[in-house]
Amino acid sequence: MTIDSSLRDHMLRATPNLRAFAISLTSNVDRADDLVQETLVRAIANIHRFQPGTNMQAWLFTILRNLFHSEYRKRRREVEDADGKYAATLAVQPAQGAHLDFDDLQKALARLPHDQREALLLVGASGFSYEQAAEICGCAVGTIKSRVNRARTRLAELMRLEDLEEELGPDRLTLSALQAVA
Repeated sequence: MTIDSSLRDHMLRATPNLRAFAISLTSNVDRADDLVQETLVRAIANIHRFQPGTNMQAWLFTILRNLFHSEYRKRRREVEDADGKYAATLAVQPAQGAHLDFDDLQKALARLPHDQREALLLVGASGFSYEQAAEICGCAVGTIKSRVNRARTRLAELMRLEDLEEELGPDRLTLSALQAVA
């Protein structure tokens, strides 16, 4: 792209003032130089928007200021971690374990007798009370409680879970978060 030589000269004359302004905004010479460079690149790319006869320096300062604020908003969400120490402290549980556990659960549920699976899913997964589940199944509340208990015990056996409370309850991370809130 070619630009008029008088516009180019105006840009070059404004560069020291742009740099001083950028340094005052960033307090960092390297970041200021990058900001001035990006300002000039944007100005050249958008030179068709410049109104001849208006103040070129004001136009460039506006571009620089807008770039600085855009960069500031972006950087505000970033964490500086040049040596990677912060990133090394972050950990995410592997996702495939949950998928495998869910597959195991589906297979074990399929092996339960229909009445036990139905009672367990109504109470455990759907959140119905024992009374509501009994009404849905057309049986006594005690029968539902018995079916749910037998289903939980059988499910634990099928999935080879030693301690039913520990394995089916919240994990350690969730428990510590719940304790911190309480």
